[in-house]
Amino acid sequence: MAKVYTDKDADLGVFKGKTLAVLGFGSQGHAHALNLKESGAKVIIGLYEGSKSIAVAKDKGFEVFTTAEAVKRADVIFVGLPDTKQAAAYEKDIAPNLTKGKTLLFSHGFSIHFKTIVPPKNVDVILVAPKGPGHIVRRQFTEGKGVPALIAIYQNPSKQARKTALAWAKGVGGTRAGVLETTFKEETETDLFGEQTVLCGGACALVQAGFEVLTEAGYSPEMAYFECLHELKLIVDLMNESGIAGMRFSISETAKWGDVLVGPKIIDASVKKRMKIALKNIQSGKFAKEWVAEYKGGYKKYNALLKKGEQHPIEKTGAKLRALMPWMQKKNIKGAQAAY
Repeated sequence: MAKVYTDKDADLGVFKGKTLAVLGFGSQGHAHALNLKESGAKVIIGLYEGSKSIAVAKDKGFEVFTTAEAVKRADVIFVGLPDTKQAAAYEKDIAPNLTKGKTLLFSHGFSIHFKTIVPPKNVDVILVAPKGPGHIVRRQFTEGKGVPALIAIYQNPSKQARKTALAWAKGVGGTRAGVLETTFKEETETDLFGEQTVLCGGACALVQAGFEVLTEAGYSPEMAYFECLHELKLIVDLMNESGIAGMRFSISETAKWGDVLVGPKIIDASVKKRMKIALKNIQSGKFAKEWVAEYKGGYKKYNALLKKGEQHPIEKTGAKLRALMPWMQKKNIKGAQAAY
């Protein structure tokens, strides 16, 4: 089994006398910056001129510089920008100020693995990837807990890259929960595969399809919402806490029979075959090329598909029902993240 690194394996003293720059103040960026600052590290923020996040970062007590100036001042540079924007920022602001001995750090291996960024050989290149969205990384940290994380080493001319990665993971709370070492290739390809086929793409498409089948058969949208979306969290929570077998132990005999009998008929060999195609498209770089092309083309198809999803009937039904649930904490995640 892979070694699990915990607090005792990491030393925040690695950052003594050093400056850490967080480029970007979005979901992951703000969480890393705040957690590291509260862990005792010197953290500065790098943002492009005119960024709406400048005021937010300053309000949180950070010194804010232009991206280029932050890179120039820092010893460790966290590229917390969207994958599609990293290459341009690297060419314009990062590369000209990236001198020997500095460390480039990523929370996702996309740009390095697919070579939209090719760093010089005289800098360390590492990855620290918390396995959760930024607002959860931040919340868990403030509660004295942490989100499990991955680390990876791509370049290590200093021979200190692993110590730096572990120190960063400790600073954001990852070693409280456990840290595993992987590679840029493995992290990137498995992360994309999970997002596309199970966690986001697969789950959303399954939920929407189930909702459509029930409503098209004449059942009320409210019942369809409860059965296909609302209760999904309860089942996933059980799986998260106890595994699939543990979840099955907690549900009724009827539910278990339907699970093991019908489930494999829905998610069958044909689905697995298409999953393998998706994985091959990731491994070959086809998905990455298409995604970069979509960005360069102005996100036309991307925005159209997102808008179509927002107009799905399940969204209107869900908003109405969630408003009737006083026990459920209401969150405008889109609005909250737009603030960073």
